Amino acid sequence: MAAASTEQKGILGWIERTGNKLPDPAFIFFYLIIALVLISIVAAMTGYSAPHPTQKIEGTNDPFIIQAASLLSADNIQKLWVDMPKTFTHFHPLGYVLVVMLGAGIAERTGLFATAMRAGVRNAPKFLLTPMVALVAMIGNLAADAAYVVLIPLAGVLFAAAGRHPVAGIAAAFAGVSGGFSANLLPGQLDALLFGITEQAAEAIVPSWDANIAGNWYFIAGMTFLFLPVIWFVTDKIIEPRLGKYVPAGSSGKMVEDGDKPLTPAQKKGLWYALIAAIIVCALWTVFTIGPGTPLIDEEASPEARLSPFYKSLVAAFFILFFFAGWAYGKAAGTVKTHRDLVEMMTGAMSDLAYYLVLAFAAAHFVAMFNWSNLGLIFAVQGAGAIQALGMPMPITLALLVILAGVVNLFVGSASAKWALLAPVLIPMLMILNVSPEMTTAAYRVGDSATNIITPLMVYFPLILTFCQRWKPDFGLGSLTATMIPYSMFLLVVGLIMVIIWVSLGIPLGPGAEIGYQLPAQ
Repeated sequence: MAAASTEQKGILGWIERTGNKLPDPAFIFFYLIIALVLISIVAAMTGYSAPHPTQKIEGTNDPFIIQAASLLSADNIQKLWVDMPKTFTHFHPLGYVLVVMLGAGIAERTGLFATAMRAGVRNAPKFLLTPMVALVAMIGNLAADAAYVVLIPLAGVLFAAAGRHPVAGIAAAFAGVSGGFSANLLPGQLDALLFGITEQAAEAIVPSWDANIAGNWYFIAGMTFLFLPVIWFVTDKIIEPRLGKYVPAGSSGKMVEDGDKPLTPAQKKGLWYALIAAIIVCALWTVFTIGPGTPLIDEEASPEARLSPFYKSLVAAFFILFFFAGWAYGKAAGTVKTHRDLVEMMTGAMSDLAYYLVLAFAAAHFVAMFNWSNLGLIFAVQGAGAIQALGMPMPITLALLVILAGVVNLFVGSASAKWALLAPVLIPMLMILNVSPEMTTAAYRVGDSATNIITPLMVYFPLILTFCQRWKPDFGLGSLTATMIPYSMFLLVVGLIMVIIWVSLGIPLGPGAEIGYQLPAQ
């Protein structure tokens, strides 16, 4: 594998070499904080400023002027040291992710996610094997890491068992899990993570803005239905013919034997129990929303804001859903014996987030200090003015955002790290241009997904290469990248077209989430 890496040439080799020289994302934020401090000092000394898009000077009709603030001012130094615990713990994505992952950890560790994915693809007819793998892979994003380590190698086994090239199965699953990273039929952990960052960025210009983690629900469902035929076409018409006929060798036969075993009676029983638990949780939330007292509806709010409590409750809803569905599965399948097992599983889920906590600490302070300096808002105002001066239609502007996210993704693999870098400028800038934070987030997600599968900096890239080499020992880094490029290009083009058409038609992005946004008058 190392030899394959050193032989990589051209633009892909340059991307690999450049990306490998970048520090860890956590330290990227620390270095950016140092640069931000220096820039804030210069900006404050030179009187860098911009008119606020909504606030007026009291008693006049003149706009309030936003002045750049030095991060070495007495007030900002005090905020940095005194509010450090608050800055970290009040970082919006942190609470969202921790709550959802407590439940998802149980669903993953009991085996619910892995068994559900196996059940979804193993009995598919041969001609439907590719779309079934792709669909389950995209939905499998709800399972986070489990989709990579369970479904992708299983897809290779299933393709081999069907007499097809196993590497094509791995490629189709990888394209679904990672290329369709944001595509799904339901909001999940990624929505909680990204909208937490979106909320933090939007509050820089509208402090009262609240995140709705279902704000991209319709959009990501649309991505699922559009990306499915793309992955199907690329796999069956481009990738598999290019790979040629598969000739079994080595231990692959043993892998088919082990990996394609039917579900046990206990696993089947567990899936039924999990389904019943999921139905009960959904019914419970329905009662909370439309039942007596309607605790999840604000009857006194304006019509468009009445469902706000329901949207805010979805983080808790997914925690409860994953928790009880995972518990029901584990109890029936035998993977949960006592309540202590549940506690141990939740503890394990939190330990898996150790690196994320380090990254969140750095990102939280970068975002907070960016806001304290006022630079993010000033950049947003001036960037919005520049876009207005260019006179580009909004669909084209958002298409350029998709491309920007795709390019940045080649160098910074973490979706949350990239969004924490981009959101503080992009969200306020486009809000000024009457684009909702939900729409900006959706456009970012399209670009972030499409190029995941062609950058060696993606954390699971070496693992996918290992899966391929089990079936084709001479399959190198260049081989995997070349295999995934058609997926990436097709997904990016289809994603761009989808964004342009979605914006042009003004289709809502999710319940209560429109494309446009009007800044509140102050």
